[in-house]
Amino acid sequence: MRDECLNEHLFRSLRAARTLIEAWRVDYNTCRPHTSLRGLTPNAFATRSKQDQNQNGLWL
Repeated sequence: MRDECLNEHLFRSLRAARTLIEAWRVDYNTCRPHTSLRGLTPNAFATRSKQDQNQNGLWL
């Protein structure tokens, strides 16, 4: 988060900081695949079915 968001922006107010950080968090959790989750986004990983979790050997 520091390298990709905080170090990249100059926040002019607390409101601006909250807005930009929230946008970054949403993008990170919904759009970006994570290698530790075998290419899934965190949201996709969390909403997998129980059968899929057991089949792939990945647990929450």
